[in-house]
Amino acid sequence: MSVRTPSDQAVARHGWAEALLTTLAGLIAMGVVAALGLWAAGATDLPDGAFPRVVAATVVTAVGGSVRLSGDAGGLAETDAGLTVLPLSVTLTGALVIAAGFLRPLRHRAVVGTGELAGWAGRIAVLWLLGVLGLALGARQTFVIDLGDDTLGDIGDLFGVRPEVGFTTNVPLTLLFGLLWLAGVLILALLVSRAPLPARLLRFQESVRPAAYAMVALLLAYVVLGVVIGLVVAATRGHATETFAVLLLGLPNLVWLALTIGLGATWNGRVEGPFGLPMPRLLDQVLRVPDIAELNLGTLSEHDGRVWWLLVADAVLLLAAAFLMAARSPARVRPWQHALHMAVALALTVLMLCLICRISAHYGLSVLGIGDLGGGLAGDLFLRPRVWSALGLALLWGLVTGFLGALLAGALGRRRGAVAAGGQ
Repeated sequence: MSVRTPSDQAVARHGWAEALLTTLAGLIAMGVVAALGLWAAGATDLPDGAFPRVVAATVVTAVGGSVRLSGDAGGLAETDAGLTVLPLSVTLTGALVIAAGFLRPLRHRAVVGTGELAGWAGRIAVLWLLGVLGLALGARQTFVIDLGDDTLGDIGDLFGVRPEVGFTTNVPLTLLFGLLWLAGVLILALLVSRAPLPARLLRFQESVRPAAYAMVALLLAYVVLGVVIGLVVAATRGHATETFAVLLLGLPNLVWLALTIGLGATWNGRVEGPFGLPMPRLLDQVLRVPDIAELNLGTLSEHDGRVWWLLVADAVLLLAAAFLMAARSPARVRPWQHALHMAVALALTVLMLCLICRISAHYGLSVLGIGDLGGGLAGDLFLRPRVWSALGLALLWGLVTGFLGALLAGALGRRRGAVAAGGQ
């Protein structure tokens, strides 16, 4: 009879059963948030019992999966559609739940081996891929577009045009991006937490962990602030279901966009046709112009001067994040080093936001080669950042707030030391 070592017991605490629980918890949480958000948006009225498949497609896109829009309108007509957007509320929910499940067995460990950590992550990855595969196979649906009772409908009846649009998934790409998404979540969870790292990675602990923790805290602070504002809006201005749809599907899309705009970044975009952004009416007004619109503090302030509060919010929260980073760093790190760490961390964070907050959507119907038809059957929407200027502003903000945060943390630390010395 063999005696189980402490290491063996530790491995047993995060075996296949725990990996299955972590994976299911993440997928179920994402599915619940997506379902509630789509319900608030009115997706339960979709025909042919499509709601569960739309929920599955939403979860697939939330983890970076590839959902393709398709169309068919017969031999005399063509449909064209495309959509690129991440429902970041669903994404964030899954990331938090899976990260918590991944870190839970490691909380009380002093050390962890590379093989053990890789095995634990690998078990989660295998089950995660199976879950994403099931969702990808179920995320398929086709809808028939009603052309109405006017001339357009008569043309459709005459030529037998029955336009259809639908969605399906690119399974290989979905599995690839789903795996990359999971890897990013697990790596970030290790960087942010106090969980033990393998010996080969300990050199990154002092320089990377405080900055990563500060950036995650910054992003979550914006989400919490957005939730509070959203609840106030829902309670005081009506349209509660629409507001909850935004909160449950695209709140991080909004607040993280606001973070970059508060830094001074500019986004280019346009809304044309029946599209409506899952955003405040102010953004829709700025973007609904004949040409490409600029979205920044200047253009937004022309419609509502309160947007300058974004600048104040950024200054306060970035300084708080810099202070938090300095407080969690070793005392030997100098203020200029804090400034560099903050600048690099903020630039990488803004780069990530520029990649995940962009939006692109288009659909149209052409009959007899006459091009897109109106009447709600054509639309175009896009929102994309000016990346290089955004990164430059992030570096500048990071240098300034990182240096000030380090000075503030150092002054507070010296004051605490003086108080402790005086009390002895």
